[in-house]
Amino acid sequence: MSVLVYTESEEGKFKKVAFEVASYAKAVADQMGTTVTALTINADDVSELGTYGVDKVLKVNDSKLDMFNAKTYANLIKQAAEKEGTKVVVVSSSADSKYLAPLLAVGLDAGYASNVVEAPTSASPFTVKRTAFTNKAFNFSTIDTDVKIVGVSKNAFGLKENSASATAEDFAPSIPENGVHVESVDKAKNTVTIADAEIVVSGGRGLKGPENWGMVEELAEVLGAATACSKPVSDLGWRPHSEHVGQTGKPVAANLYIAIGISGAIQHLAGINASKVKVVINSDPEAPFFKAADYGVVGDAFEVVPKLIEKLKEFKAQNA
Repeated sequence: MSVLVYTESEEGKFKKVAFEVASYAKAVADQMGTTVTALTINADDVSELGTYGVDKVLKVNDSKLDMFNAKTYANLIKQAAEKEGTKVVVVSSSADSKYLAPLLAVGLDAGYASNVVEAPTSASPFTVKRTAFTNKAFNFSTIDTDVKIVGVSKNAFGLKENSASATAEDFAPSIPENGVHVESVDKAKNTVTIADAEIVVSGGRGLKGPENWGMVEELAEVLGAATACSKPVSDLGWRPHSEHVGQTGKPVAANLYIAIGISGAIQHLAGINASKVKVVINSDPEAPFFKAADYGVVGDAFEVVPKLIEKLKEFKAQNA
């Protein structure tokens, strides 16, 4: 009857979201008076999960699972849930988990609530707070099915250490043939990925060309941030499509989002609204982004950003 959490990993290393969903699962388990079981797929060291409240780890290791496949992964989680007699399954709101969660819901005949931002307000009936209308509002949803699936929004619940002695056991579920053969995968080479970043520095057409992206990258380096861009920038080939954020690109739920030279089209705002603090630097005081921003700087990015970098470097040097 434990709460089951699917902890994502890549190349054997846990993603940040794995620890966030484990923290969330622990909060749910405490409400229900039960324990937390984590399912890992081809993860190397699972001991760190115990730091975030996991009591038991089901380890799946098989080279056929090196490449993500939503149908296959959903089937593995289903088998783990049935093995543990789970009533609540917790996943993240990453792109991968959003693909597999509906398939898992069908397999378990479960209700699925996505974009959840807080621990359940009630365990009976099971009620969760979720974002709605592209993060412009919240709603409270009740899941009344026997098995429930919760998708936790990134950077919403946070990492909460709650040490437990996690025991690990090998789990060998049946792995169905998926009929898909992956030849290769091209991955973005950012120092910090957009999916895991707490800070994102993004640029738009106001930067005038790819040759001016150095200051965006330098600011990101100083802040330990990921770099991103608007859709027109990736369409023009200034930056790779893997950096395109917005409704038609990658959604961003950073703690800090800095937009440089981005006007703020509705599609872009819809994709970054979940970010906690939004800072805009734009020379046009009428840019739509200012209406959504927490902080705005009206000025030439080629003057403002270098000064910002200089001040940040001074601050870091003084507080090293």
